[in-house]
Amino acid sequence: MQPIWQTKVVRPQWTSANAHVTPLFESTHRQDGVGETVSSSPPALVRGSENFPHPSSKPVVTIGNFDGVHKGHRHLLAYVQGIADALNRPTAVYTFDPAPRDVLQPDNNVPRIQTLDDKVSKLHRLGVNHVIVEPFTLAFAQHEAKWFATEIIGRRLGASALIVGWDFHFGRNRAGNYDNLKAWLDFPVYRFEAVKNAGEVVSSSRIRDAVRAGNMKDANHLLEHTHEIVGRVTHGDGRGKELGYPTANIRSETQLIPADGVYAVRLERQTGEMLDGVANIGTRPTFDLQERTIEVHLLKFDGDLYNERVRVQWIQRIRGEKRFATHHELMQRIALDSQLAIEILHASDA
Repeated sequence: MQPIWQTKVVRPQWTSANAHVTPLFESTHRQDGVGETVSSSPPALVRGSENFPHPSSKPVVTIGNFDGVHKGHRHLLAYVQGIADALNRPTAVYTFDPAPRDVLQPDNNVPRIQTLDDKVSKLHRLGVNHVIVEPFTLAFAQHEAKWFATEIIGRRLGASALIVGWDFHFGRNRAGNYDNLKAWLDFPVYRFEAVKNAGEVVSSSRIRDAVRAGNMKDANHLLEHTHEIVGRVTHGDGRGKELGYPTANIRSETQLIPADGVYAVRLERQTGEMLDGVANIGTRPTFDLQERTIEVHLLKFDGDLYNERVRVQWIQRIRGEKRFATHHELMQRIALDSQLAIEILHASDA
C-alpha cells in the first residue's frame, strides 16, 4: 500500500542563501503549546552553513533534527536561551534536511512528525534567532568528525557556546562525541541530559509510536502541543455528502498520520478560523474501498474548502475503523461520533 502522504513531500523553494520561510498561517497572536508566543517576524533561515551571514554575532548553537519540537527539545532550547542571555548572544539551531537517517538508510520508512516549514515555525515561536538547515547528502556524511566540529561549528557558525543532547554523535560513522567536542573547540561545550516522562526518555521515536497507535493523549502530552497535519483539500467521491455528512478530503503533506479510525479534530483555515470536526482515517470498509484517505466532517460549517490548504489538529481518537452492515447503521454511528467529538472538544477547552 502506498503511504497516505505524497510520494514527494512538498518543501520550501529556496530563493536566496538567507531565505525566510513564511508560515502556512500568518496569525501573529496564535499561542501553540507551553511557553510559545508568536513574534512579528520569522527567524532567519539559512540553507547551508556556508551561507550563514552572521558568524561574527557569535551565536549560542545547538544541533539536532528537532523533529516534532517536543517536550525534550523545548527544555533544551530553554537551556540554550539561558546561556545566550547570559552571554548576550543570539541563539541558533543547526539542523538537517533531509534527515541523516533518510539518506543513510533510505528504506527505513520513518515518517517525519512535521514538515520543515512547521519545524521552523515552532522554533520561531520558542524564540530561536537563526535556523541553519544543512542539506544532508552522502558526500556530506563522509566528512570526519573533527572537520565537522572545527569547520562547521567553529568557523562557519562562529559559535560562542555549543549545547548538544545526551546521546549526540557526529561525523563519519558517528565517530565524534561530546568529549571530542570539548577537546577540539576553544569555547564552552555543554551536554544536556535526557528529559524523561513516566521514567522513559522523551523522544521523537516514542511520539511516532504513540501517533501510529492512535494514542493522541500521550503523543500530545510528549509534544506539549497538538499533533497536526498540513494538507490541501481535494475532491472526494461524494459518499459523505450522500449520507448527509459532507467531508473535506485532505491530501497530507505531513508524513506522520495517526492510526486508522475516527477522531475528534480541529481544522484551521488559512484565515485563522478554527472549525470543530470529526475525522476518519482509513479505507472505508463499508464501501469495500482500498485507498487510505483522510476525511474531515466539519460540525458547524456550510461552505466550500476545495483546494484550500488547511491544518488539522488531532485531539483524541474515538474508535477504530469498522465495517457496517448497512449505510443506515453507518449514518447512525457517524451521528454518535459527531456528538462524542463535540463533547471531547468541549472538554479540551475546559
